[in-house]
Amino acid sequence: MTGQPFPVEAGHIMLFARAIGDENPAYQGESALAPPTFTMASAHYDPDYHLRPKPEEEWFGSGRDAGVMAEGGGGLHAEQHFEYHRPVRAGETLYAHNSTGRSWEKQGRTGRLLFSERITEYRDADGEPVVSAVTVAVVPEGPATPKDAR
Repeated sequence: MTGQPFPVEAGHIMLFARAIGDENPAYQGESALAPPTFTMASAHYDPDYHLRPKPEEEWFGSGRDAGVMAEGGGGLHAEQHFEYHRPVRAGETLYAHNSTGRSWEKQGRTGRLLFSERITEYRDADGEPVVSAVTVAVVPEGPATPKDAR
């Protein structure tokens, strides 16, 4: 199977569930099922993930400056959609395949808003689809709000 490997580990599922405040027993143990948004954690296994800080490179931060964030991170997170073909289970390895989806623009109050989709297909070792995820980012092209006006 090709694509970025994402090992689904029972401990990772438990920690993810605790981080989102969900103590459902289905998310614990060696045969754990993963919470619905768990596949977003696959970014930790991608050495080229664009939001990960890299040693000896300036990091654009975590939203402290939207203009810099747009350049380094691709804009602001607008929405997320998931389609589940079957549950994600501890002990399996998923393979992530990224592709570019639609792009469009809208007029905002202060300028154009540029929207774009990134599609991630997660497949199992047999190549069968498990989860399809669509992330929508938006980059505002309007004037920045001065820090004094915040």
